[in-house]
Amino acid sequence: MIVLVTGATAGIGKATADLFAKNGHHLIITGRRKNRLDTFKKELEEKYKVAVLALNFDVTKLAEVKAALGNLPDAFKQVDILVNNAGLASGLSTIQDGDIEDWEKMINTNVKGLLYVTRTIAPGMVERKKGHIINISSIAGKEVYANGNVYCASKHAVDALNKGMRIDMLQHGIRVTSINPGMIETEFSVVRFHGDEDKAKKVYQGLTPLSAEDIAETIYWTTSRPAHVNINEIIIMPTAQATATNVVRK
Repeated sequence: MIVLVTGATAGIGKATADLFAKNGHHLIITGRRKNRLDTFKKELEEKYKVAVLALNFDVTKLAEVKAALGNLPDAFKQVDILVNNAGLASGLSTIQDGDIEDWEKMINTNVKGLLYVTRTIAPGMVERKKGHIINISSIAGKEVYANGNVYCASKHAVDALNKGMRIDMLQHGIRVTSINPGMIETEFSVVRFHGDEDKAKKVYQGLTPLSAEDIAETIYWTTSRPAHVNINEIIIMPTAQATATNVVRK
């Protein structure tokens, strides 16, 4: 079985790729940071004895997506599971004070990147009448919170696209799932705050957040269900969080 994981150099993507490799699946891993990607590929191959194809490109660039994923080697052509994980938050401002560069980065990665990759891979699944697409969204795709405006909008788009994919893929027997995490400690907040690690740490103070491994295990579970079972969506939170804004800290 071939599993394609975008954004596999850190966080959820890396944990997911590791778990699938641990369970004997061959992988296509993608990311923008070539050194991390190459190192991770070597680690997976040596540790789990699986075949790994590492593709260094930016999901926001359609030409790069087509070049990398549109001409896969024969051994990797039949992608069984696509994990659309590449995504980010950039900035935390009101609309009136928002940075347009931040907005474009989020929309291009979270929405257009997901579409570019799916458009390139999904036709092969349709042709084979087999496959599973997993879209990594967020509680921000279900609720809107202060200063989250464009990030929330981008993840609401993922929520809508997941539902649309589910309908479009129905007649082809392809499963579609969205995973919507709450507070999860990865590089997410560091990226959101443009590298400010002190600000990022404060997000998780006083509670135990989700880990990348928690989400990886959830993703893997959805793919391990019998063929007649589709998990449409999962919202997963730390025990200390009930909604996007209702959080208990000690």
